[in-house]
Amino acid sequence: MQFLFTSLLELITQTSTNLPPDVRAAMKQALASETPGTQSYQALHIMAANTDMAYQDEAPICQDTGMPTFVVHTPPGVNQIEIKKQIREAVAEATRRGKLRPNSVDSITGKNSGDNLGPETPIVHFEQWDEDEIEVRLILKGGGCENMNIQYSLPCELDHLGRADRNLEGVRKCILHAVWQAQGHGCAPGVLGVCIGSDRAHGYTLAKYELFRPLDDVNPDPVLARLEAEILEEANKIGVGAMGFGGRASLLGCKITAANRLPASFFVSVAYECWAFRRLGVRLDPSTGAITRWLYRDPNRPVERLVKDEGFPLTGKEVILETPLSEAAVRALRVGDVVLLNGEVFTGRDNVHAYLVKNPPPVDLRGAVIYHCGPVMLQQDGRWVVKAAGPTTSIREEPYQADVIRNYGVRAVIGKGGMGAKTLEALKECGAVYLNAIGGAAQFYARNIEEVLGVYLMEFGIPEAMWRLRVRNFLAIVTMDAHGNSLHAQIQQETGQRLETLQTTPA
Repeated sequence: MQFLFTSLLELITQTSTNLPPDVRAAMKQALASETPGTQSYQALHIMAANTDMAYQDEAPICQDTGMPTFVVHTPPGVNQIEIKKQIREAVAEATRRGKLRPNSVDSITGKNSGDNLGPETPIVHFEQWDEDEIEVRLILKGGGCENMNIQYSLPCELDHLGRADRNLEGVRKCILHAVWQAQGHGCAPGVLGVCIGSDRAHGYTLAKYELFRPLDDVNPDPVLARLEAEILEEANKIGVGAMGFGGRASLLGCKITAANRLPASFFVSVAYECWAFRRLGVRLDPSTGAITRWLYRDPNRPVERLVKDEGFPLTGKEVILETPLSEAAVRALRVGDVVLLNGEVFTGRDNVHAYLVKNPPPVDLRGAVIYHCGPVMLQQDGRWVVKAAGPTTSIREEPYQADVIRNYGVRAVIGKGGMGAKTLEALKECGAVYLNAIGGAAQFYARNIEEVLGVYLMEFGIPEAMWRLRVRNFLAIVTMDAHGNSLHAQIQQETGQRLETLQTTPA
């Protein structure tokens, strides 16, 4: 199959950089349904502009390209060993070209392989079928939304919804709870894949498989089709909104399957997917490996832009900040302020924060901004170039963030999804602020980075290293200020109250 490698590389590239038409349509509908001028509308506009930028530059939509997961169907007699070998080689090459971020980390040593290869990485599922072509489907599901996956064991007690029993009403409560608990951590508006039944392990697999269904299809089971429609309608009444800012668009789709279970077990497994819903597929000629047709998209049909302009419509009310930040400038900020940041920013994720609570920083962090970001970086002509640089989920740094702020004089933290009470108290005490960037908008923010000034702690690998960046007009929204206010806590409380009104099945 002389064209297999090329076909697989093109599949990976298109999946990472070109949002499928059904997802584009759902995002366009979400943007049209949201109230103009609101924070959720602003977030949706940036998401749409980012989607257009990624397609234009053939660059990753989101910097977190996840754990590449392939589902491969082959006719009898096809050499699956060779297909898996070619998949691994294509993944490594796509990583080298900056279409995938190196995400494969040894769970024992903590070392990043650098090429997305390792034990059980990438994930490849093979199945035989009686058709005469090979089918390869790929999903790139980032860590932020992967962490929002959840599994319920019925009966159970749910916040704001009470008892969920072993019936469809109990299932409905679990699915709505899954939307609510994700808030902005999973980059809403999201998509759910759900499995009712099965065992713990296979239930999660089947839930993820549901994400391969097109958003505009109809479940062949009329009971599940009705449940999917009800969940989509009700979830968008909860008010989570884009990035958890509050609003009308919380969910883009819900796909449900059911599998037989053990008498003692009743699981509801939910796979949460973010708005940057990257999945595509191809049919291949079994003798040559050449692409015979694409799934989910028609390459001959022009890709329509989601928004007219690439920039973000500014109002003139934005607060312009220059680094290093002063305490006075930070304490003048309030929740809801839109900030344009200029100057130096340091990235710092899980490994950096764990390092800083035990060791002094490699740079002076007084008045500094720490960006929760694991960028896609390439070396070109002897210098580092940012290929994608959106925010990662901040709550993972909650055990460390307050100490880092207090110990080193950090004035601002950029991330997504907000942080907890410990960090909020440190912001208030020290005069610091949390800035929420738009999750998944990796190209939008990459264009705001003028230069890579240096890199520290490279032993942690490219995503986890501390990158020193110069930014210009880096846009974010104040969601936790130095006065003890948190938009995230407010929205969680308000959406919880709305969730309580949905306890009974709609007529």
